[in-house]
Amino acid sequence: MAGEEKETMDASAKLDRRKFLGLAATGAGVMFMKPELAFGTAANSAVRVGLLGCGGRGTEDASNLIDTGGARVVALADLFQDQLDAAHAHFDKIQQEKGYAALDPSQLFLGPDAYQRIAASKEVDAIVIATPPYFHPHHLEAVVAAGKHVYVEKPVAVDVPGALKVVEIGKRAQGKLSLDVGFQIRDCPPFVELVNRIHGGALGTIVCGEAHYLTGYLDRPPRPDASPAERRLRNWVYDRALSGDIILEQNIHVIDICNWVLQAHPVKASASGGRKGRPEGDGDVYGNYHVLFHYPDDVDVTFTSTQFAKGWWDVTERFFGTKGTSQSPYVGPLGIWGDEPWQWAGAGSNPAEPQAFSGTGKFTSNLELADPKKKQAFVESITSGNFHNQADKGAESAISCMMAREAAYKRREISWDDVMKSKEVYDPKIDLNKLK
Repeated sequence: MAGEEKETMDASAKLDRRKFLGLAATGAGVMFMKPELAFGTAANSAVRVGLLGCGGRGTEDASNLIDTGGARVVALADLFQDQLDAAHAHFDKIQQEKGYAALDPSQLFLGPDAYQRIAASKEVDAIVIATPPYFHPHHLEAVVAAGKHVYVEKPVAVDVPGALKVVEIGKRAQGKLSLDVGFQIRDCPPFVELVNRIHGGALGTIVCGEAHYLTGYLDRPPRPDASPAERRLRNWVYDRALSGDIILEQNIHVIDICNWVLQAHPVKASASGGRKGRPEGDGDVYGNYHVLFHYPDDVDVTFTSTQFAKGWWDVTERFFGTKGTSQSPYVGPLGIWGDEPWQWAGAGSNPAEPQAFSGTGKFTSNLELADPKKKQAFVESITSGNFHNQADKGAESAISCMMAREAAYKRREISWDDVMKSKEVYDPKIDLNKLK
């Protein structure tokens, strides 16, 4: 009898919890009760998160959701056993320190169909998608169809048809689910304040801009005993079809900020680039890009990137206007200089020495609050019912990068209209059921 009562109580608690997390505001001015008051404890009220893709960035995203969003990771999914095991140990450790229970073994999903099983789990409210970008539209579609809130890492797709598919998926989620894209800098306080001031006229008329994403090589284990297909999947950052190339997979953060500042996407681009400087045999992505973006109102922005350089890294955007100049680096002085000066005085603004570049996005710098604020906003959008939908912006910035990538590949100017007509589908031609 006691067991039956417990099952009934558990079922009732789950039902009430689902109602709380699934219902949006029923009218203007509705007051929301704090989740912990509704469910009794923080553990019971926490948004339950599943992580699809247990590599470095996914683990960082989900850890941030625990630490700053007050969420709880309850399910994991990955193609590889070792990554699943490492994430399992990591999340058990950090969550048990908070008094949460260990992950239920039934919520550990392995293999090519793991994305379907985690999407179908009744124990999950929201899913972080941090798989190789080629899979993002397919995985996003499954998660949204299952009625789960979703945080999908950038880029949303590797080709134009994939990006347009994400836009369509976003329409299905509109008003029903939160769909966030991993542009955490758009929630970072110094960048938010800077862009608000620019939009308020602090630079006057913007004339031109320049930006760069200069980093070193992303080293990955060689894995000589793995099959060629497994090596490609493990080291997907080297693979054009899986990652979309460095301008899309990594440099997109800077190009997204340019779109944000200028409140538009570029209308055309000319570009060059190549693999010079990269090790032989590490895939087919470029090691450098040099782009001239043409934005509306005759605003040109030059962009340069590297992913091989030694001894230096820097990520910055600068805009030059009739009243002043702005600068927004990851590390170093961030602000506006000119008629309406303003400088950010927080952590990372004047470091004693450069810190190491972080491939997982973890910085103690001007970006220190980027991930925490982004994850906090995502969780709050779910618990408040004020759902986010960032599918359009995610696709817009991805297509901006694709336009520059194709201009570099083809060595000719590509317009927005040209790239939007593209039917080219990137296909890694990998059978996930035959990796050995």
